[in-house]
Amino acid sequence: MSLATPAQTTTWTYVDGDWHDGNVALIGPRSHAFWLASTVFDGARWFEGVAPDLDRHAARVNASAISLGLKPTMGADEIVGLTWDGLKKFDGKTAIYIRPMYWAEHGGYMGVPADPESTRFCLCLYEAPMIPPSGFSLTVSPFRRPTIESMPTDAKAGCLYPNNGRAILEARKRGFDNALVLDMLGNVAETGSSNIFLVKDGHIYTPAPNRTFLSGITRSRTIGLLGDYGFRTTEATLTVRDFLEADEIFSTGNHSKVVPVTRIEDRELQPGPVARKARELYWEWAHSTSAA
Repeated sequence: MSLATPAQTTTWTYVDGDWHDGNVALIGPRSHAFWLASTVFDGARWFEGVAPDLDRHAARVNASAISLGLKPTMGADEIVGLTWDGLKKFDGKTAIYIRPMYWAEHGGYMGVPADPESTRFCLCLYEAPMIPPSGFSLTVSPFRRPTIESMPTDAKAGCLYPNNGRAILEARKRGFDNALVLDMLGNVAETGSSNIFLVKDGHIYTPAPNRTFLSGITRSRTIGLLGDYGFRTTEATLTVRDFLEADEIFSTGNHSKVVPVTRIEDRELQPGPVARKARELYWEWAHSTSAA
């Protein structure tokens, strides 16, 4: 009997020392991850022959595992090597999502915390086209980001994403693509799926990391590239009003890197010059790095 179940796009999964074609069945109803959400992951990208910051994504999944009480079983360099090995199985035409994951198979004390010795690893690669840089719309979500005291916000943990998902679903019901999600104090943290920037009078601002959201790898890379070009980015406490009055807004994230916002609530925006330059700089940098 095959372990694989149908996948929507071409998918290869590495687990237990071998590659498998498709969406491999891995956990059962007694698995700790199935009912108590002991899962972490990271997301990197391959596109146009490059996989920018793959090493940083591989290192972060291990850090996330530790934050959730799991025990990483792969070195970051091993994850990078496996990824390049797996990428050879694709035709090289469509962008690939790179997703290393850890999860717990068994529970510890009274079954609630994960048993770190039961940690398992898989690496899933699958075709996932990047969205075009034409832009997307935003509203303000009624849902909030948790704090480090209430959820493992220092990890890229699966248990955080139902909250992001309901923010996006609620926004889409009201005719928007995504939503600004606020922290518990009412300041802007991120969107439901990415980090967020605004530009006002030629100056770039982004929410200051306050342990309610992940300060993304693409976010920090973009800040650095813009800084090298001559733009200064200020990490600050930002309100909804700051975004409503911005000259331009753009987001950064692994899925599609740098994408402008073209509507916030009932205000239309044009893709701005800073967002265009940020995307241009990111692509130039990505292609200047060596592909394996």
